[in-house]
Amino acid sequence: MHQSDNDIRNRLLIARLPAMPQMLIKLIEHLQADDLGMQALAALVSNDPGMASKILAVANSSAYHRSARAIGLEHSLITLGTDMIKLLVIGESVFQTFSNFPHSGSTDLRSFWKHSLCAAMIARDLADHIGYAQGEEAYLAGLLHNVGRLALLATAPQEYAFNFAARDDEDLCAVEQRTLHITHAEAGAWLIERWHLDSFLADAVLYHHEPSSKLADSHPLIRIVRVAHLLATHGIDGADVAEGLPLCGVDLEQAAAMCAAAAQKVGKAAADLGIDLAGADQIDPPPAYAPTLRDPVQQRLSDDVRSLVLVSEVGQAFARQQGESALLEAMTRSARILFDFDNAIILLENASGHALVGTPSGQQQRVAEFSVPLDKGGALADAARERRLALIPGEAHQIGLAEQQLLRILGTDAMLCVPLLAGTRCLGVLVGGVALWQAAACKNRERFLHAFGAQAANALETAMAGRGHARRQLAHVAEEYREASRRVVHEVNNPLSIIKNYLSVLDDKLNRQEPVVGEMSILNEEIDRVGHLINGLTEVPMLDGARSTSLARVVDDVLRLFHATGFVPAQVALTSTMSSVCGDIACDADVIKQILVNLIKNAVEAMPDGGKIEIADRNHVNRDHRLYVELVVSDDGPGLPPDVLATLFTAAGTGGTKSTKSTKSTKSTKSTKNAGGAKGGRQRGLGLSIVHALVTKVGGMVACRSGPGGTVFEMLLPVAASALASVAFTSPAFDAASAQ
Repeated sequence: MHQSDNDIRNRLLIARLPAMPQMLIKLIEHLQADDLGMQALAALVSNDPGMASKILAVANSSAYHRSARAIGLEHSLITLGTDMIKLLVIGESVFQTFSNFPHSGSTDLRSFWKHSLCAAMIARDLADHIGYAQGEEAYLAGLLHNVGRLALLATAPQEYAFNFAARDDEDLCAVEQRTLHITHAEAGAWLIERWHLDSFLADAVLYHHEPSSKLADSHPLIRIVRVAHLLATHGIDGADVAEGLPLCGVDLEQAAAMCAAAAQKVGKAAADLGIDLAGADQIDPPPAYAPTLRDPVQQRLSDDVRSLVLVSEVGQAFARQQGESALLEAMTRSARILFDFDNAIILLENASGHALVGTPSGQQQRVAEFSVPLDKGGALADAARERRLALIPGEAHQIGLAEQQLLRILGTDAMLCVPLLAGTRCLGVLVGGVALWQAAACKNRERFLHAFGAQAANALETAMAGRGHARRQLAHVAEEYREASRRVVHEVNNPLSIIKNYLSVLDDKLNRQEPVVGEMSILNEEIDRVGHLINGLTEVPMLDGARSTSLARVVDDVLRLFHATGFVPAQVALTSTMSSVCGDIACDADVIKQILVNLIKNAVEAMPDGGKIEIADRNHVNRDHRLYVELVVSDDGPGLPPDVLATLFTAAGTGGTKSTKSTKSTKSTKSTKNAGGAKGGRQRGLGLSIVHALVTKVGGMVACRSGPGGTVFEMLLPVAASALASVAFTSPAFDAASAQ
């Protein structure tokens, strides 16, 4: 088994290993306080029905009771005595604990139990020999010294099943270290620490295979368990035994006596606990076995292939997430599962790229307020800047306040920083909470961690790009709304100015008691046009050939509108020349009116000292296999300079929209005479951009020619489908254009 495969320590953390019974924990507390008299012991036993039943059964057995009449609990406690009750409580508690380990019921534990009981008996005798006051604690340590073997069997039954029955010697520890990367001594000490037994029990279990030469100055309990283990395993034979006996000041003769006494006591203790040891002496434990190690190159290749498959699966899982929050949650969840992180946090670069900021996910909402400056150094900032993996231990002296805070949030003694790299860009870091002993496993999975970080970063970059696209779309919609609002303001000013002038004319006629039917009709039309502009300016009607408008009639209406209101000053002549064959066009009348009003207004503003404006048609034009009517609006003003003409139909040109508000009278138009340049006052802001947009949207084209002799706007407006037949028979221009 390779360490990167599934570290046994991780599996120990999640295995369903039993808890130590509370009775035993309380017994140890009383023993350490040295205040456990018969009264306290009786109270302790009476609180546990199972334990009370066990004591009653032992006290009423033939070994202690000769009468036919059964005795009660109080009499049983007196009969057995304090020392015996303590040993029974310890033995029964350990027996219950061992029986609750997974796979213990289906495993032959006879040799295991015999060895444990023997070590316990010898440990108690050794405690008496050296004057160690806590004899029961030594007994418990002897029972538990090999509990790590049960823990490994429960956690890795397939890998450890054979070696559970192997001889308990240094060869077994070497095989365990090579195959599982942990020995049963280490596993047992870890489990006892997890039980929170406040004594040297964990150390005694951890060092019971340590060479005796290193334990001369150790705690008495450690020395007792080491010697008890040697005698229970080898008897009085062997160099290890001879080297270990001085730890407790025992000679060979004394050791032999202890082994003989233990052999007699083990059977009785097993019987009292209900443990069957029949046939245990006939079991010959085999030597420890380690399967042949796989070729390291083949193992690395296998790991890489597995990592590639996992990374691919992770990438697909990330791609299926809807929204950035769901993606971040999936990333932290996947990291916890794949890399055995206790917890995981994602820190992303802020918009300025100067700090890492927390992203809240799951229960870690307070991380949203967390920030790590990148320009002030620190282990976390360095890992992000240098784009490298970094394991940051909590006890390191050089870690800063930010790292200490993160460790507290993660609740671990170390953290692993994984850079999120999308190409050459580091989007942030994934911080996983780990234990220090996981460092080697993290190192072995470095390539996998980098690949995971790249997949996460690519998914994040895609999500951020989508978010940016959404923002750009929103900004575009907002800009279109603002542009439409400006257009509405600009265009509504035209009919409002006309309405105001007509109201003045209407007032004069009413004073003279003249008919005002025509003026009222025009007022109604202009008011309707205001509503139409407000409701649908941005959605210009795209009319098909089935709907048509008489171009000549619209031109006449516009001229009548301007002449009747006095909107065109007296020094400007406004005329039209429309042929009889121009026919109908496929445009809405209000749209043509908007176009003409804007062009006439611009021409008036360009000639503050007077001039001539003419509207005319030039018959039909065939362009790109489509028939148009050419409509021309010209003036004899000063013209436009080339730089102004080049950007004439944009809304951002010189003059802006401010000049479009000066349309209330001839006097107001003079204020804009320099808006278009030195030679004239033609504004080229929203008015002409609206003209261009309207002509384009109805399927037409517009162009402008300008020079010292004046300015000409030429528009091609599509001919209505209903007018095509008559045009074909009556218009020589059509025939000439078609012939080309």
